[in-house]
Amino acid sequence: MKFTPLNNRILVKPDTISNETESGILLGEVNEKPASGTVVVGGELVKKGDSILFSKFGFDETEIDKEIYYVVSEANVLGIK
Repeated sequence: MKFTPLNNRILVKPDTISNETESGILLGEVNEKPASGTVVVGGELVKKGDSILFSKFGFDETEIDKEIYYVVSEANVLGIK
């Protein structure tokens, strides 16, 4: 994969949201998008491999090599986990 985000943006692989509780109970369909993930291509503030939290409305979804990724502005990163 070759992708270079521009203008203080980073590429993030979103975490998956499970529809199963810790005790094994299956919940209904999960429609909410995750607001956390792992940085694939970093920027000035966050580096590759960082696990981050970001604004749930502050990203653009894209598909690269049949995988879903988010392009997030570093201004929308809330913190590093």
